[in-house]
Amino acid sequence: MSRTVYLNGEYLPESEAKVSIFDRGFLFADGVYEVTSVLGGKLLDFDGHATRLARSLNELEMTNPITKEDLLEVHRELVRRNGIDDGLIYLQITRGAADRDFAYPVEGTPATIVLFTQAKTGLADNPLAKTGIKVIGIEDLRWGRRDIKTVQLLYPSMGKMMAKAAGVHDAWMIEDGHITEGTSNNAYIVTDGKIVTRHLGHEILHGITRAAVLRFARESQMEVEERAFTVDEVKAADEAFITSASMFVMPVVEFDGIAIGTGAVGPVATRLREIYIEESRNSAV
Repeated sequence: MSRTVYLNGEYLPESEAKVSIFDRGFLFADGVYEVTSVLGGKLLDFDGHATRLARSLNELEMTNPITKEDLLEVHRELVRRNGIDDGLIYLQITRGAADRDFAYPVEGTPATIVLFTQAKTGLADNPLAKTGIKVIGIEDLRWGRRDIKTVQLLYPSMGKMMAKAAGVHDAWMIEDGHITEGTSNNAYIVTDGKIVTRHLGHEILHGITRAAVLRFARESQMEVEERAFTVDEVKAADEAFITSASMFVMPVVEFDGIAIGTGAVGPVATRLREIYIEESRNSAV
């Protein structure tokens, strides 16, 4: 069955939704995006995603074309029209369509806003949460403003393919001997019961799931340290895990062919996943 998507104020069958070949998202990756999870027909962390969206647009000097209230209504309407119980809603806003020029188009050029759904039955019951995932390390070759959630995703896509070629699930990116983040997720290690994850800055995305998980960890009296950690620390860690909107909290059991800890899913990641899913369901809108 064809999905209903949202394009510039209209709900359309996906086959009828068209974007100009002159759209700057297509020509320059001049746009931002967000992905919001849906569990039981409700949105997880919507406020956080809407706030980060506004920040990303502001950092790129783009005017937000939709209010937070209207954006929430669009999300809910897409969930309703597409019968989404568990899944994802993808949102992208670009600077709009204009003749190709590196300079930004004239003020008042309409932005392009697109939203669509992806059904993911059993999103919270991912079997990988029981076995953990394996990752490799790759050099971080992205641009310097990774804190802006832009649609410039070519290198992360290449990283996913490097991981696939290596027979593992994902790649963690390395800069100056330290882990920055995964290709589409934030990275963590657990050492002597302490959760360590890179501090916020231009080097990593300010993950919405990251913020929620760290808050829940602290509320549960877990010790958290936000700092850069090295490849050697990963290999010597007791546990490791990632967080993202689509994976929630996902244990990592191997890095570059070396087992992390016992090589099995650990208790900290397991508990944080349980807490995150429970608390997020309770606060979903």
